[in-house]
Amino acid sequence: MTIPHLLVHEHKDTVGVVVVENLKAGTEMLAVVTADNSSFSVASRADIPIGHKVALKDIRKGDTIWKYGQDIGKAVADIAKGEHVHVHNVKTKRW
Repeated sequence: MTIPHLLVHEHKDTVGVVVVENLKAGTEMLAVVTADNSSFSVASRADIPIGHKVALKDIRKGDTIWKYGQDIGKAVADIAKGEHVHVHNVKTKRW
């Protein structure tokens, strides 16, 4: 069995969480959806630290970011599929 690089909780999620150390740009990542144990792949466009998020699809500036099936904020810049998603391109909607 291959070990996943990303965990995704729900099919509607637009980001997944990196669960391996030293993920490098260009890695073809195995993503597992925990809701039903399905899987898919996506290529990393950047080195992404463990515990950080990666875009599962192209996200436009202003779009809602979905993680764990929940709205966690909005994109403040366009984010390409496979890019690092963090405080530089996502902000909370709380303030």
